[in-house]
Formats: sequence, C-alpha cells, structure tokens
Amino acid sequence: MPPRELVVKRLGLANYECVWLQMKQFTEERSAATHDELWLVEHYPIFTLGQAGKKEHLLAPGDIPIVRTDRGGQVTYHGPGQLIAYLLFDLKRLNITVRDLVSGIEESIINLLSEYGIDSEVRKGAPGVYVAERKIAALGLRIRKGCSFHGLSLNIDMDLEPFARINPCGFEGLEVVQLSQLGVTDNLEKIAGRLAGQISQSFGYDSIEFAGAELNGSHG
Repeated sequence: MPPRELVVKRLGLANYECVWLQMKQFTEERSAATHDELWLVEHYPIFTLGQAGKKEHLLAPGDIPIVRTDRGGQVTYHGPGQLIAYLLFDLKRLNITVRDLVSGIEESIINLLSEYGIDSEVRKGAPGVYVAERKIAALGLRIRKGCSFHGLSLNIDMDLEPFARINPCGFEGLEVVQLSQLGVTDNLEKIAGRLAGQISQSFGYDSIEFAGAELNGSHG
C-alpha cells in the first residue's frame, strides 16, 4: 500500500462562500490518486445554517450575513480568531465510516486541548467538544462520492458576542468558550499546526506536508 500523505494548506482569512465552492469543486474533481487535504482557515463574520438548519435558531442575526450551506448540523457562527479545519478526505481509502470520521475529529481536538492541560469531552447526541459544559468546538460535515468536506471550528481568540444571537448548533442557552479564556496564549497559527498534527495522527497518515495556498477569489 502506498504511503498516506496529508497535504495541509493554510488559507489565512478568507470568504466563506468562496472556500465552500472550492471545497465542492475539489471533491467533485478528485480521483482515487488525489492526496487528502486539510485546509486551515479563518472566515469573515458569518452565520451558516446546515442542510436541516431551522431559521428559528437565528434569534437576532443583525447585520451579520447568513448562508445556508450543505453541511450537516444546525446554525453556527464563524469569525476572525476562530480556527476552521476542512477535512477533504477519501473515507473509502482510509477505510473508515462517517462515525469514525466524527470520532477521529473529536479525538484530535480533545488530544490538542490535553496538550494545553485542558480537560474536554464529547456529549451524546451533540457532536463537538465541550469544556465544563461549554462548547469550544463544533462539527459539520458532508460526504460526496465517498469523500468528506466541511469539518470543524475551534474557538481560539475571537468575539463571542455573535453566538448570543443564535441557538448555537440548535441548542437553546448553550454557552461557548474559547482557548484564550482558558489560559492559552499561543496564536492561531501555532494552534493550527498542532491541530494538523493531531488530525494526521488520529487518521493514520504516514506523512504531512504543509503547503501555503491562496484559493482563487477567497479573500475580501
């Protein structure tokens, strides 16, 4: 079996809809020989509603744009200071199920937080990672032709106020938290590198290649 290589691309601060479009394009065009990729990005402020997302969970969005997207899950918020990791993985080649994918993502986040001395956990029926009942990471995925796209968001050092304008992930009164409130002083870029390492380890990649990348029209 050829070695499994994970290509990691850092996209910086980018427009949500442009990155979403290019994730779909990558997934549509990839072949059995295409390396899996992990895209690390921040987004401009935006609320996203999953495929089955209910508008009543948007309480008072104000001037923040709303996009209905094709991932699973309800409503969430993305903004600068939040790390997004998009997993463009061939599940068949990895020989994993969607449940394995979700568990591996959650495991990666829990292991990352453990590196910083933070205890975290998952909750049955509510995908994501929690620290003392407060949500620090959200998940939303889509599978197409046996391959995944979309992924996870991890709160690092951001303005959390917009979460009060929604029922995060469809849960009324759910509190959120971020790493900066838990004593972590590393910047987003360093945390992103550590998360990439944990994801690579969780899914059994043999090597990891970091590649700087700017997707067409994704900025501004």
